Amino acid sequence: MAKTSADKPAARAQKPSAGGPSGRGGARAGPGGGATGKDAVGKARFEAVMRAAEQSGLLSAKSGRIGGRVSPVLIKRAKRQTGIETDTDLIEFALATVALDDDFAKAFKASRGKVGRRLKLGF
Repeated sequence: MAKTSADKPAARAQKPSAGGPSGRGGARAGPGGGATGKDAVGKARFEAVMRAAEQSGLLSAKSGRIGGRVSPVLIKRAKRQTGIETDTDLIEFALATVALDDDFAKAFKASRGKVGRRLKLGF
């Protein structure tokens, strides 16, 4: 009988990774483990997004599986831009970024010209 994803123990999906304050593995900086410059920004962004996703309950149960074919160049550039080394962390980060999007740009654009004329701005 073939093994299915339902046969896998649920405890494996919830096993915490070593890492930062949220228990996540983080962006896994390059050799030497230290993140500097662009890598530090990428790691900080990764950790902030993943912490927000965790607090929003988006990472509570990992029973889903995703697969697809994408350009290796796209993967390589995304990993370089973020400092993320594993495909799983990259996919999780990308999905969390989309899921947490607050549509700020759309809301900001919609509010253009809506400040009351009587509002005193102090200049």
